[in-house]
Amino acid sequence: MAVVKLKNNREKSLLNRHPWVFSGAVDGEATGDSGSDAGPAPGDIVDVVSAGGQWLARGYYNGESNIRVRVLEWNREVEIDEAWWHRRIAASVARRARLAGDGATNAYRLIHAEADMLPGLVADRYGDYVVVQLLTAGAERVRKVILDALTEVVGPAGIFDRSDADSRKREKLQPSTGLIAGEAPGGAIEITENGRRFLVDFFTGQKTGFYLDQRDNRNCVSDLARG
Repeated sequence: MAVVKLKNNREKSLLNRHPWVFSGAVDGEATGDSGSDAGPAPGDIVDVVSAGGQWLARGYYNGESNIRVRVLEWNREVEIDEAWWHRRIAASVARRARLAGDGATNAYRLIHAEADMLPGLVADRYGDYVVVQLLTAGAERVRKVILDALTEVVGPAGIFDRSDADSRKREKLQPSTGLIAGEAPGGAIEITENGRRFLVDFFTGQKTGFYLDQRDNRNCVSDLARG
């Protein structure tokens, strides 16, 4: 596994569990364990060590991005493999179990990138469908693994790609949109949120189709309007 070595006294943010390593903190280019292997490709898993050689974190690398490493794991003993992705995605979905069991709401964020220790991956549920954004080279590298895990854990009727955010440009990735698994709806679909109905078109809507993070605000406006 390739190693990213930090400059002297640049490990503090990682010790405080900040999940990014910026280019300015890196001491030269990443190298293999022996120091002579070819450097990692975008999306490769790397270990991050301090200037003194202390192991700090494990994550995926992109030499094309100002964010050189996005941390996936703080435990040196844990291997980042397909099973790891399945476990982490399943854990993220499980954290939304309360919403999943709420018959009044069927649209919500399943995976929120760094907040769920899955940097570069966003997944939103809209009823029977899931819309994903793969925003980094690391997430793009394991696209199939992510889709397989979502299919297994969520079981959606279809998965739609809305990886067209500007952040992909900073990772030197082209935009990617369209149906990538299952079946597509015929057009806009109806979702429910706190018992209220909305039409969502995730083919053309903002972000993944709807501002799901504004659920509480919409609820508040509805209550005020009723009064």
